[in-house]
Amino acid sequence: MLDVSSQPGQVRTAIAALAGRAAFYGFVSTCSVYADNATPGQDENGPLLPPLEGDVSQTPETYGQAKVACESHVWAAFGPQHALIARAGLIAGPGDASDRTGYWPLRFARPAAADGGVLVPDTQAAAQVIDVRDLVEWLLDASTRRVAGIFNATGVTMPLSQHIDAARAVAGHTGPVVRADPQWLLDQGVQQWMGARSLPLWVADPDWQGFGSRDSGKARAAGLRTCPLQETLSDTLAWELTRTRSEARRAGLTDDDERALLELVTTT
Repeated sequence: MLDVSSQPGQVRTAIAALAGRAAFYGFVSTCSVYADNATPGQDENGPLLPPLEGDVSQTPETYGQAKVACESHVWAAFGPQHALIARAGLIAGPGDASDRTGYWPLRFARPAAADGGVLVPDTQAAAQVIDVRDLVEWLLDASTRRVAGIFNATGVTMPLSQHIDAARAVAGHTGPVVRADPQWLLDQGVQQWMGARSLPLWVADPDWQGFGSRDSGKARAAGLRTCPLQETLSDTLAWELTRTRSEARRAGLTDDDERALLELVTTT
């Protein structure tokens, strides 16, 4: 049994249906359950958000609290000897419709500027992604072996600049890389992390500097293996190039926004 629900009511219903039938319960949670996102390198003992009161999470803002409640239901029913709770980090790879994985390799493959320039944040903030294929392989294997406990299932921590360099390499980009000050980007209305007019994976807020650097040592000791980032980005780029250019995107800068910002940053 592997449950991916984010609704506490659904988890309670599943547990009730499986009572006395299932010997082991695997639950895919999220690192969004943690209350402290400022401290780098935290392990599974980091403080959690309060659990959601009620069975249904109505908004994205209560996603983390809902997952905490789900975890509590699983733990109460199956206990630490018969449950696997995997707190996944940012899941990446081909098929990522959030556009957080694909934005950087695709932007380097298709620069908006005539000279091939690409705008990047000038930051050493951490980034951490786990290939969906690595996560699934470990979840299936760990559940089969009945590996019990709570684990941060995350990718390798690295500076976002290194992640961006890897994306540039797989795209074969040779044009200029234009680094912009984080405060300047915020002043221009560029969003952090994801969404419209954003630079994906970039976090400037000091209260979120630990979000991309969770400690996954426990999961790796339990068999989690992750492929090189270049492999994830290369395969994601191949998938991105099969999409139509007219398809609406959920993260990143449009070509027009990119060109306008590049013109501003190079003249100020």
